[in-house]
Amino acid sequence: MSEAVFSTVKSSQVILKELMVPSYANFGGKVHGGIILSLMDKIAYTCAASHAKGYCVTASVDSVDFLNPVEVGELLTLYASVNYVGKSSMEVGIKVVSEDFKQGIVKHTNTSYFTMVALDEKTRKPTAVPGLVLEDEEEIRRFVMGKLRKKLRRAHQQEVADLRQSLSLDQEMAELEGENCQLAL
Repeated sequence: MSEAVFSTVKSSQVILKELMVPSYANFGGKVHGGIILSLMDKIAYTCAASHAKGYCVTASVDSVDFLNPVEVGELLTLYASVNYVGKSSMEVGIKVVSEDFKQGIVKHTNTSYFTMVALDEKTRKPTAVPGLVLEDEEEIRRFVMGKLRKKLRRAHQQEVADLRQSLSLDQEMAELEGENCQLAL
């Protein structure tokens, strides 16, 4: 039987900085949310692949709530850390901060949690990831919260599946009462 492998949280932490250029702007003149999401996915992959020492894919993303707009010309900094690991999956926490370095204004734009899965490069099947060495109270708190978020995600998925199973057309139509829609059957 092989010996268990563990890595520290710090060994796979990643920081990504990128200047927000005019080509990133949306029709409102702010940085397009899709640009930020793409950067978040990139850093989540880098962090997870560094921990797993191999290929990883994005399995899910918790909600992404944009707290503050990002302006063209600001410096965006993304911080990523593996918070929790299962057998083949990892939760990567990402914090995004924008900085207007001319005025010295720093804004927290969003925090999100990506679930990444390590895959064997030949079979493309999930493969085991190293465990985490938790070195301080903050890392312990993040691990416990990651475990709780995983449990809540599974419970939510089951709840939605149960609701879908129990709905009937009459119930679905009753749910439309007071909604901003019109039936054209």
